[in-house]
Amino acid sequence: MTRRKTAILISGRGSNMSALISAAMQPEYPAEIALVLSNRPDAQGLERAADLGIATAVVDHKEFAGDREAFERQLDAVLREHRIEFVALAGFMRILTPFLVGAWSNRMINIHPALLPSFKGLATHERALEEGVKLHGATVHFVSAEMDDGPIIIQGAVPVLDTDTPDTLAARVLELEHKIYPKALALVAGGKARVAGARVTGGGCETEPGDLVWP
Repeated sequence: MTRRKTAILISGRGSNMSALISAAMQPEYPAEIALVLSNRPDAQGLERAADLGIATAVVDHKEFAGDREAFERQLDAVLREHRIEFVALAGFMRILTPFLVGAWSNRMINIHPALLPSFKGLATHERALEEGVKLHGATVHFVSAEMDDGPIIIQGAVPVLDTDTPDTLAARVLELEHKIYPKALALVAGGKARVAGARVTGGGCETEPGDLVWP
């Protein structure tokens, strides 16, 4: 089996990064985490990745004086230098321009802490509680030009409890994120998830009893 070289882009501690790395340590996992790349030299996830022997790199957005495309061209150059095939965003706190989105079309994925298309943007857990939804969760999707948009690969949901606060709900959703992101990357790197228009077809995954995950 050919393991596909994957880069993880982070801006902070990279909790989802850790989940992806752990999954990729399994010999039958179809992706190899070949690079962790950050826009912040002080990102905590860089040290963890380096400790595990994973190549790391920094492209500091502050050095590009607000020129977002120039920043992204340097990101792209680093990705290509490491012969990366897929990119997973894991708390990468930059809004991407059409340049990078186009360069990595159908090869870049992101995780969002809500059941898209609901609750795009920030403060998803607070908004879910305010709206009184009964299910909340997370979505892994291919990255498109519109923020928190793009074909959905996998979703997972948890019940919203009457006693929930934004913090307790966020904690349960984060635990779910750590389950579904590795599954989604496996579907993509393994060639099982295919984009057909605005949808993703093919693939599927096994779920544990009690999980509400699709596919």
